[in-house]
Amino acid sequence: MFSEKSNRIFIQVIETYHVKDEVHQDFTNPFDRKDSLIEHLLYRKCWIDTVQWHYEDLIRDPNISPEDALVLKRKIDASNQDRTDTVEYVDSYFLDLFDSVEPKSDAKINTESPAWGIDRLSILALKIYHMNEEANRTDASEKHQMTCKAKLNILLEQRKDLSLAIDQLLEDIKLGDKYMKVYKQMKMYNDDEMNPVLRSKR
Repeated sequence: MFSEKSNRIFIQVIETYHVKDEVHQDFTNPFDRKDSLIEHLLYRKCWIDTVQWHYEDLIRDPNISPEDALVLKRKIDASNQDRTDTVEYVDSYFLDLFDSVEPKSDAKINTESPAWGIDRLSILALKIYHMNEEANRTDASEKHQMTCKAKLNILLEQRKDLSLAIDQLLEDIKLGDKYMKVYKQMKMYNDDEMNPVLRSKR
């Protein structure tokens, strides 16, 4: 199933990142774009999420200087744009994959595209990894560990349900019971024509 492949790649990414556990480390994608396009995109997508997860930790340091915070905020903005672009590449992959499918006359549309469901699956993998760390922290109180273990169990159930939902959605699209309709993210604040502040600085 597609979700099984996705979850396996997401775990691989997160474990690879945490060998060095450093936001500035070099990125290497083990999947060739030409031979393994979807695997390549999934790996890149989760790497972006993983680095950004740690950016978000760093920017919450109460002692961070305003200068460093501004630099980091701009990195987070760039990462968000990269994340959105990659999600849209994943959806383009599915649009091509199901291009020959003729939707049934009573086919329904989903509330989100497959790639945005996969986006949530990637974030869930990060939540599970870090909640598991918290549940097993030897310097934490027993109460903290037990609370985090309870949350971890919920996250694991959520991943199971979301994985099933994604697989069902892809199968429904394949059979023509649902159809894909993708709307590109029309973000305005990074556009130097639409953002009035950026426009005024030109």
